[in-house]
Amino acid sequence: MEYNGLQVNIFCGSLFLLLGLGLQICYGDVSYSFPEEMKRGSVIGNIAKDLGLQVNRLPPRKARIVLEGNRKRYCEINVGTGELVVADRIDREELCGAKISCILKCELVLEDPLESHRISLQIQDINDNPPVFPKDAVKLEIRESAPKGSRYRINAARDADIGQNAVQNYILHKNNYFALNVLTNSVGTKYSEIMLDRELDREEQQELTLLLTAVDGGSPQRSGTAVIQITVLDANDNAPVFSQAVYEATLPENSLIDTVVVTVSATDADEGINGK
Repeated sequence: MEYNGLQVNIFCGSLFLLLGLGLQICYGDVSYSFPEEMKRGSVIGNIAKDLGLQVNRLPPRKARIVLEGNRKRYCEINVGTGELVVADRIDREELCGAKISCILKCELVLEDPLESHRISLQIQDINDNPPVFPKDAVKLEIRESAPKGSRYRINAARDADIGQNAVQNYILHKNNYFALNVLTNSVGTKYSEIMLDRELDREEQQELTLLLTAVDGGSPQRSGTAVIQITVLDANDNAPVFSQAVYEATLPENSLIDTVVVTVSATDADEGINGK
């Protein structure tokens, strides 16, 4: 059954227990499925109609909703209309975390005679959370001698939503050195790694900044970004170079010992011990 676009599943059954005092207890099950984050006052379903109860009897019978194991009042019954309505914010991630199925259990209780109906509320996920990387900035040190094709894994972005609303893809913004691989681990989580597509040259560029974006599959689509900061480490890939290919000097034959004949100099583009 559908009510205002909400999926309603009803499982009817009743048990009547006649006690010495004329007390009657009736049990029935009803299930509703609706999205999280509905506004307060939104109608979940007409529970009086779905259970075959008389609306005008709800106030004198003190109809009320009791939630199992929750102090927070997420829903209530409008005794004037028999509708079950949202009473407080329902956040699926707060209630159920990463669980695929999120169900709230509650009861409709009436008095005189005492009557109780079990209610299951199936909370559907909406795309209300963006992907988030563990760190906004990822720092890597890569030696300039690293061969083309070298791979560097980036920690996966997390999304509190589930299913299609979770992380579906990664995008690496255009750059001159790295390409992107998107992979899926054994539990279905998508992660990425950057692959060296062109050999690095520290003497040409010592630091690189890449922008990685994680996107989910919801509508509207949400995304999160991380900056990858790469420091290129030196390799001894440059030879010393003299300032001149040929040095010429003139020296008198009677020059004293230790007389400076010529001064030569060489430079090395490498750093540290590789350049001394």
